Amino acid sequence: MSRYKLTLEYDGTEFVGWQWQTNGFSVQQALEEAVTAFCGETVRVHGAGRTDSGVHALGQACHLDLGRAAEPEKLRDALNAHLRPHRISVLAAENAADDFDARRSAIARIYHYRIVNRRTPLTLDLNRAWQISRVLDAEAMARAAARLIGHHDFTSFRASACQAPSPMKTLESFEVTRDEAEIRLTARAGSFLHHQMRAMVGSLVLVGEGRWPEAEMSDVLAACDRRRAGPNAPPWGLYLEAVLYD
Repeated sequence: MSRYKLTLEYDGTEFVGWQWQTNGFSVQQALEEAVTAFCGETVRVHGAGRTDSGVHALGQACHLDLGRAAEPEKLRDALNAHLRPHRISVLAAENAADDFDARRSAIARIYHYRIVNRRTPLTLDLNRAWQISRVLDAEAMARAAARLIGHHDFTSFRASACQAPSPMKTLESFEVTRDEAEIRLTARAGSFLHHQMRAMVGSLVLVGEGRWPEAEMSDVLAACDRRRAGPNAPPWGLYLEAVLYD
């Protein structure tokens, strides 16, 4: 068997998420069907993270095993040909060690969230950013986000259906920047809880609107109670930017 690492980008709008689902078409299903169409093998493609329905990826990573070796560039191009017309692109394929695991071998994941802070409707960014017409204070959001950095119990930002064995996570960085109408929130951690990023963004928007003081983020974090945090930000503004390895 030969193991390969793939790096992908995709528009999550048409998919029910990364993982196979009975109620719709997933990124994982599209990839596995493309592999079968290429070489006739039935494989399982293992992702580095399970993005939700509507969430996009710029640098999702995954691995798969093939019984017959293929040149990485040929594998990349063949998969892209069979993935059409789905909005998935295999950016790179490379040989991987037998013990490489896209999820377990990762040392960090970077997500970013896009908010377009303007009154006029979105056209090019429709389904690719969260439009908020109320003026947001991005500097206050940045100061509040900094309160979440470190090793904490993130239960307040965890989905009730989260399957992670522990709510303890280390948020290595969390930056909020504004470029004209766009506000971008970028977080890095070894791993994230289910809905953690969207719950943090939804809470920070309350700070940006002036409905919460910046210090409220510390109180919400300490409460370890999902009811204390803000609502989840919508999925279409969220991007898995990169998965990092040694």
